[in-house]
Amino acid sequence: MPPTEPPATTRPVRPAEPAGTSAPQYPNSPVVPARRHLVAYPAGVLPAAGFAGLVAAATVPLDRPGIGWVLAGSAAAAAVGTVHRRVRRTAGPEQGRTLNRKRLWWVIAALALLAVGTFRAAGWLFVLCVAAAAVAGSLAVVGRRSERGIFREALAVPLASFGAVAWVYTALGNRSGGAGARNRRLGVSAAVTVALLAVFVPLLAGADPTFAALIDGLVPRLDSDTLTRWVVVFVAAGIGTLGALYLLAGPPLPADGQPKVPNRTLARPEWGLPVGALTVVFALFLGAQLVALFGGDDYVQRTAGLTYAEYARSGFWQLSAVTVLTLAVILPVLHRAARDTAVDRLWLRGLLCAISGLTLVMIASALGRMWTYQQAYGFTVLRLLVGTCELWLGIGYVLVIIAVARLETAWLPRSAIATGTAALLALAALNPEGLVAAENIDRWERGEDLDVDYLAGLSVDIVPALDRLPAPIRDGLLDRLENQLDDDAWNSWNLARTRAR
Repeated sequence: MPPTEPPATTRPVRPAEPAGTSAPQYPNSPVVPARRHLVAYPAGVLPAAGFAGLVAAATVPLDRPGIGWVLAGSAAAAAVGTVHRRVRRTAGPEQGRTLNRKRLWWVIAALALLAVGTFRAAGWLFVLCVAAAAVAGSLAVVGRRSERGIFREALAVPLASFGAVAWVYTALGNRSGGAGARNRRLGVSAAVTVALLAVFVPLLAGADPTFAALIDGLVPRLDSDTLTRWVVVFVAAGIGTLGALYLLAGPPLPADGQPKVPNRTLARPEWGLPVGALTVVFALFLGAQLVALFGGDDYVQRTAGLTYAEYARSGFWQLSAVTVLTLAVILPVLHRAARDTAVDRLWLRGLLCAISGLTLVMIASALGRMWTYQQAYGFTVLRLLVGTCELWLGIGYVLVIIAVARLETAWLPRSAIATGTAALLALAALNPEGLVAAENIDRWERGEDLDVDYLAGLSVDIVPALDRLPAPIRDGLLDRLENQLDDDAWNSWNLARTRAR
């Protein structure tokens, strides 16, 4: 008797995952081929993406920092988490508590970065926070370290968004007729809802002024720019949510699933000669630095023909470049150097720790030079930001020394991103523009010049620091900053602008 064909409405069954993968089992879901491996289409993906897109379109103010950014981020995180938890309850937990905690920390970091827009008005600072929040969100979705590398992990969600659209489109095409009919009925119901609101809300607003004022406060004025912004934000947030769910449905293979053996081809003389030479040069340089430090301004003027402040400025950028380039020497050597014998490991630890320690001293020297230069010529946001980056590099070198001592670098990239996120949050907590204004006012009180035009170009974060200035200078600065204080909508509310008003 020939085998019978399955009915047309039967859904394909997802094949079992190979050992070592972390993708959840999505039962009774259409299977969609992906470039990595087969992933399932769980129920709730489209509603989650639509919810995240609608909240983002209604709350995100593209022209300024505001509370709407963290509200949109929270909505996207809740949508993704709800779908993923529902799937895990159906199929059983696929990962342990440790991984969930790691994901939770990255989610908290992303939301904390977006929350900076609620408290600080500086646009440049918030742009950095949004970019860092996107990286943290991608790392939260990826979860564990994958075999793709840290840069692919940091951009995982944007890269997956392209495949996610095809994933949803193909899955909807594989749906049974009943599911398609239900989706069409839901679409008709949504259209009827919009039509009813469009009729009844204006009638009720015309019947009661209080209700009309409430509606005016909640519903923005509709024009072409507003509609364009809504559509762009809705599409971006919705596709980003789809990309996150696509990765959770079929994540990259974990790094420990198919371990790769590093190609350690550098023998001790091959890497020891350049690293040893750099170590000697760094030691000689720092010896000269000690002479200049103890000699003071007179010694520098006799030998270099510069004041100490000019001397500090002339060397900061070179030292910063040296600290970055040295990482490009240390990390490949640590990855490729042979460590077959105890002697090889001893030389590797000794030389790399030595050059890393000397570079740490150079970073301290660079920070000291920048501080001296700012004391002499004034504080700026750029100088503060560059100094913060140099401080973060110093923390990175401490992590490198730990990695060298352990001869293990797998944890290093994510730890560097985590410390960078912490440094950015700490900078936001310090109120960088307010700090710059306060330091420049301190210099002015000591008899130095005050660059009023520069202060007027900053954000209203500096307003509390201006109270120490005489009334004519303060009032002039406040008049020039007033153009930043136009009324906020509810979604662009910001504490710094509220305090400034």
